Amino acid sequence: MSLVNIEIKNEYRSFENDMVKEFYIPVLETAIRYDRAVGFFSSTALIEITKGIAGLIRNKGKVRIIASPRLSEEDIDAIYFGYKSRDKIIEEKLLNSFDSDLDFFSKKRLNLLANLIANGIIDIKIALIKDNNSIGIFHEKMGIVEDEKGNKIAFTGSLNETGAAFSHNYESIDVFRSWTFEEDRVAAKELAFENIWTNQAKNVLTIDFPKLVKEKLESYKTDEIELVLDEQEEYVIKSAIAERERIDGPVTPENVHLREYQIEAIEKWKTHGYNGVFDMATGTGKTITGLGAAAELAKNLNYNLAVVIVCPYQHLVDQWVEDIELFNMKPIVAHSASKQKSWKKRLEQQTELYNIEVNNHFCLVTTNATFSSDFVQNQLKSIKRNLLLIVDEAHNFGAEHLQTKLLHNAQFRLALSATINRHNDEVGTQSLFNYFGEKCIEYTLEMAINNNMLTPYYYYPVPVFLTPDELLEYQELTTQIAKAVRKDKFGKVTFSESAKFLLLKRAKIVAGAQEKITKLENEIKKYQNDSHILVYCGATTINDPEYYEGSADEEEKRQIDVVTSLLGNKLGFKVSKFTSEESAEEREELKKTFSKGDHLQSLIAIRCLDEGVNIPSIKTAFILASSTNPKEYVQRRGRVLRKFDGKKHAIIYDFITLPMPFELMGELMPEEVQSMQSLPLREIARMKDFASIAENSSVADTLINEIKEFYHLNKEEEVNNEFL
Repeated sequence: MSLVNIEIKNEYRSFENDMVKEFYIPVLETAIRYDRAVGFFSSTALIEITKGIAGLIRNKGKVRIIASPRLSEEDIDAIYFGYKSRDKIIEEKLLNSFDSDLDFFSKKRLNLLANLIANGIIDIKIALIKDNNSIGIFHEKMGIVEDEKGNKIAFTGSLNETGAAFSHNYESIDVFRSWTFEEDRVAAKELAFENIWTNQAKNVLTIDFPKLVKEKLESYKTDEIELVLDEQEEYVIKSAIAERERIDGPVTPENVHLREYQIEAIEKWKTHGYNGVFDMATGTGKTITGLGAAAELAKNLNYNLAVVIVCPYQHLVDQWVEDIELFNMKPIVAHSASKQKSWKKRLEQQTELYNIEVNNHFCLVTTNATFSSDFVQNQLKSIKRNLLLIVDEAHNFGAEHLQTKLLHNAQFRLALSATINRHNDEVGTQSLFNYFGEKCIEYTLEMAINNNMLTPYYYYPVPVFLTPDELLEYQELTTQIAKAVRKDKFGKVTFSESAKFLLLKRAKIVAGAQEKITKLENEIKKYQNDSHILVYCGATTINDPEYYEGSADEEEKRQIDVVTSLLGNKLGFKVSKFTSEESAEEREELKKTFSKGDHLQSLIAIRCLDEGVNIPSIKTAFILASSTNPKEYVQRRGRVLRKFDGKKHAIIYDFITLPMPFELMGELMPEEVQSMQSLPLREIARMKDFASIAENSSVADTLINEIKEFYHLNKEEEVNNEFL
């Protein structure tokens, strides 16, 4: 039988075709030659080569493989500048490409490969791009197959390098045949491969497979060779997939292992009728715990369950989608920029089919804004069967306008938050507990650090003093605010629109204090040769429960521009802004570059760390502005403390704004000192919180005692209202 007799399609897509059965096995059954460029070298790429190869082996065929080491920019620079030899770096990279955690079938496939190399059936060469004295990564992916009659096919495309022959990863190839009008394309691919193999391709360097790497591959070799791996693996994997796909709804995947505290939280949630609050610090697995809870509930309801997940921002929705799909759900993604353009129609259909029991499950993930819309509210309120509502960053729903949007037909409820208690809003906080139920877990930052879930940190408060002009304006605004605020019959402070404007204006004086720039320069100089530095210019929201990630105002723009110029121009740092004005794609690229640390030392940010933006590579943070709202500064701190390779601890510089330098306080009358106490009291509250679990709490304690002494706060005087 020849290639001509096989029904070969123009293209194959792994989500539409069984790639092994429909392409690799029938094609290689006829083959006597198989040339393959696999892109990056790895054990999993080699494993992928063995798919369908049994027929070629029986035909006494030959296989030639071209791969490239996965070189970093540092590796390329080291070769270019002669720090290390090219061959040594390539050898190290290839050796490090072997996965230490291989499954049963992967080990069998590597054994087969090692035996085929030893018997001269498979040969491997390494290719790199060369340009003058520099080298780069060769990443072409293609294959050529020839039968005994000289018929050939060539294929190119996004070939799967996972090593799992029947995995859910996407693979696509385009195929060309030599016996059709595509003969020239096949010949071109064949010539390109031959030139690369013989080291004659322009700007490509091809070298022999290093001896040490061949020896590493031989370590997988045993005396027993099996050629029926495709059939064996297909049966095992497809049986598992069939069992999983039989269940329609959330299922905890086998590779997700909940920690003890997560299991305890879910168990307590169960005992409270599947209602409650998971109060968990940033970085401790709120999302996975929430989905694990959904899976447990679905199992107990025989998978008759609709799941609705709500989170503040679009980027958070996108993060949730990845985990939702991991838990065996295919969510409707609903927001204004959703790639699912027909999500409204899908939601209508799914709610109807669920209500009439044609379907037993659907999942919706959406933003606060879209969830609150009339359309979504009407659809979800029509659900008459089991409904679970999961709200991420649930503290937002204590706001009056969002309280009314919580679904009362959701029998099962789960709130997720690192800061469930709302700042200066006991009524809003209580409304959350009234709807969701009591806390099922409280996993604090301190617990997360002690249990090695987050990174320990050192805390350095930096005192900053208002200029005489700033202080005068601050005092004048404070007098106006005192006249504008009111208390309702429950004793809750209320603000007119004019009072809110005054509060915001005053907060901007504190956030943008001129001396912060001078102090920042003094403190950051010592880090000129370091990387992974964040400078947070902050937002100046005042008691804003509906805090949103919008555009920075002019005052914030001014500060971030000054800081960017200071670091980038004056001090020579490699810097970039990281604000809501950058697109999601730009932010992702900045995060990747920042994590590497060589081409970008510092990010200068506004707003972006409060909810959901994760940059775990931050090692040193300079926080120029903080509000008095624990929700904001707790979240910011938690994101700085996320674990990252090589990050043993984090360092936080917190700029503490005070009305007047200590040495001038002695010139004031007692009533003048008293009029300045509210700002130091607010700053002390945050310092105590930060210092309480820092590695060096005594540093902050020293400054706190100084402030108390000079501002006459030794008796912990209370001000009438913290906004005054």
